[in-house]
Amino acid sequence: MGAVSTSLVEEARTVFRDLGYELTAEGGEFRAERKWRTVYVTTADPEEANTHGRLRCFVTRAERAAEVRDRLLAIEPDYDWAVIGIDEDGEYRVTHPSADVLPAP
Repeated sequence: MGAVSTSLVEEARTVFRDLGYELTAEGGEFRAERKWRTVYVTTADPEEANTHGRLRCFVTRAERAAEVRDRLLAIEPDYDWAVIGIDEDGEYRVTHPSADVLPAP
């Protein structure tokens, strides 16, 4: 029997649920809410993602996280953003525009 792969969207949902966010489906992405913060989460490429919301999070495979960050820096969107890179073991790192990388809690 082959290995079962979890979709990137489901892995992103797990990350945000584990962080205590309440999730709501929004088309091909989801809205994550906790306290005063609402984050729109997507696995789409930055050029193809919706632009609503002041806080955006782009979730990708770990090996693509730097590329997604660089693309966001190049297009200079008018919202705050972060990139979450998830590896094959489900571990993740958060990258912000300043290139700071935060390990998973």
